[in-house]
Amino acid sequence: MKTIVMKFGGSLLASPHGIGRVADLVVRCGREGSQVVAVVSALGEVTDLLLRAALDAVDNDAKKIDEAIHDLKFIHSSAIEQISVKPDEKWALNRATALALEELKRTLLGVSALGELSPRSRDLILSFGERLSAPILAAEIETRGVRAPTLTGGEAGIVTDRSFGEAVPNAALTNRAVRKSILPRLATGEVPVVTGFIARSTDGEVTTLGRGGSDYTATLLGAALKADEVWIWTDVDGILSADPRIVKGSAPVAKLSYPEAEELAFFGAKNMHPLALGPARTNHIPVRIKNGFRPDFPGTLITDRRTRSEGIIKAVAVVRSVGLLTVAGETLQGRPGIAAKVFSALASAGVNILMISQSVSEANIGMIVRRASLRAAVRALRRELKKEGISVMLESDPRVAVVAAVGAGMRGEKGVAAKVFGAVAARGINVRMIAQGSSEMNISFVVDENDAEEAVRALHSKAVRPRAGKRRR
Repeated sequence: MKTIVMKFGGSLLASPHGIGRVADLVVRCGREGSQVVAVVSALGEVTDLLLRAALDAVDNDAKKIDEAIHDLKFIHSSAIEQISVKPDEKWALNRATALALEELKRTLLGVSALGELSPRSRDLILSFGERLSAPILAAEIETRGVRAPTLTGGEAGIVTDRSFGEAVPNAALTNRAVRKSILPRLATGEVPVVTGFIARSTDGEVTTLGRGGSDYTATLLGAALKADEVWIWTDVDGILSADPRIVKGSAPVAKLSYPEAEELAFFGAKNMHPLALGPARTNHIPVRIKNGFRPDFPGTLITDRRTRSEGIIKAVAVVRSVGLLTVAGETLQGRPGIAAKVFSALASAGVNILMISQSVSEANIGMIVRRASLRAAVRALRRELKKEGISVMLESDPRVAVVAAVGAGMRGEKGVAAKVFGAVAARGINVRMIAQGSSEMNISFVVDENDAEEAVRALHSKAVRPRAGKRRR
């Protein structure tokens, strides 16, 4: 019997009749002969609402706290009203929701009293989103004749360190605890409904797994249970060959390797966070991105295997909100350790470098950083290099974007760079900076922000050959 871990995103759950649709998908898979674990996100924009409430609590804004509690009650009572449980069960769900919201309000008032939002308190507040959505889905599944116990991520067995906000799972402890918690339930035909994003520390405290946390929950459970596949249910047909808002002819990519998917996730493919792919990749578990509105469409399958047959370049992505920082000068040439000093200065200022290019002459180092960090980067370099007596010219440009061509088929393939830059040059677009990693599966280049979309369209039309079929419009 197959074991499938299914994760459902908040937008799918919050769509009209979304909870019923999700319950149907879970039950259908079980009746087709699979053991199923369901992982749920918070409904819609609930996580953002909770975060705003936490920040309002720091400001001691009681009115906004009350408004947030009211909005959360409305969102979840509306969801409960849509599901097909009996009236007395709806009353019980609404009562449980009200009790959870009372606990949330007490937590928010505690933050107000202290005037400080600690990472521990933030994790506790954000955990309410999934804790409120999971019982609603579980109740709807049970109307279809399937037992569906609700578990927090911690109760399911996910154990982390105390790095609140970006907690790091302990694989050995998690694997043992998940098997002990989940396997007996699967053996009796139950469908455990597990809160995504939430875990617990070794001390039993509530922790969260950071951005992409619900996906991470699904792959951690999949790894521990040695699942046959992990399915990430979204509202799109899979990972697309380009942003459909830019390229009308973009289509789902049928198959990706783990490294390709990780590259695309960094460059803005919303369907999967790179960190979440780690447990699946380590344990060789296929991950499938599927559309909850079109469940029979195969979506995108992410596996160990490289699939050159689908084209040398599989997708084109763009990263905006970045800035170009250039360090130049004769004093850089032949001076050992200068690059290390540059990178160390930026690290000390908390600036993450996204992309690096250095000329062979050593007279020029170009770096891409987040646009919000650009001024801090310039200040840090001026200060630190002046201390070292190094005179350089610093230039910054916040009006750039990074375009990336991704595909494992580029490895060892002759003429790929010519195809990439030829397509861009044909549209009269100037390339400011180029970088390619040793993996050879990503060619990234920097263009003026105003040229970014045209560069994506040019590259997609000349170099990408989607094979997954037409995307639904």
